[in-house]
Amino acid sequence: MLPPAHIDRVVTAALEEDAPWGDLTGEYLLPADARATAVLVAREGGVFSGGDVFAAAFRLTDPRIGIEVHTPDGGRMVPGQVLATVSGPARSVLTAERVGLNFAQRMSGIATLTARYVAEVAHTGARIADTRKTTPGLRALERHAVRCGGGHNHRFSLSDAVMAKDNHLAVLSALAPTTTPGAAVTQALQAAIARLPHTTHVEVEVDRLDQIDAVLAAGVGTIMLDNFTLDELRAGVERIGGRVTVEASGGVSLETVRAIAETGVDVISVGALTHSARAVDLGLDVRVEIAGA
Repeated sequence: MLPPAHIDRVVTAALEEDAPWGDLTGEYLLPADARATAVLVAREGGVFSGGDVFAAAFRLTDPRIGIEVHTPDGGRMVPGQVLATVSGPARSVLTAERVGLNFAQRMSGIATLTARYVAEVAHTGARIADTRKTTPGLRALERHAVRCGGGHNHRFSLSDAVMAKDNHLAVLSALAPTTTPGAAVTQALQAAIARLPHTTHVEVEVDRLDQIDAVLAAGVGTIMLDNFTLDELRAGVERIGGRVTVEASGGVSLETVRAIAETGVDVISVGALTHSARAVDLGLDVRVEIAGA
């Protein structure tokens, strides 16, 4: 689900950013023949993600480095657990250290936070999904981490599905001033659906209960109830009556997600999974060996 070629592109850019003209510290302080063995260790519990990305940081820095990942992506980790081992020229190992750690800590943080949300709604039928609120350039990695935590992915990009949000609806209503707002929205959505390939999913965001009927009439696939209260969510689910997928968004936190899921919605999209996840504390413990010592 995370293509190796994409990993290599992202990691190569990160390595070039971190050492554009080489690692001066390693080159001037460490003997060229020094070798190092390092272990990636969990300093706290959580869900691991980013093993292949971590490994790529070392592989792309120096093909002489050997890497073994011991914990699969999505695997649980406890404090003190050895997650991976790398071994090779000390200069190269230390050059790749920070980039490898940055990716693994970030991705594991997202996976760990996602797992907490998933656990909160496990007794319901609701899915936890991410959003497009991702770090530019790192979306594929961060969304992979969401899956590692048991979550689901929303549309990957603007090219993947039609999703009409509040500003889209406002434009449609303004363009048809002689038509009732509801009718204008229905007609515009129906016209778009008629032109789209039959495989393209259409989702519409509403922020009021009285907008639902016009959207339903258009024949869309998903209706997002945005920033609804719990009572409004229950009313929206009842009004929709299982005819389309119901997504809840806005105001979602670990403290509120359980109650939102219990209103009967099908999907809960959570921007915090990727924009507010705290990096998990991972460390790289290094042992250096000098030839002939």
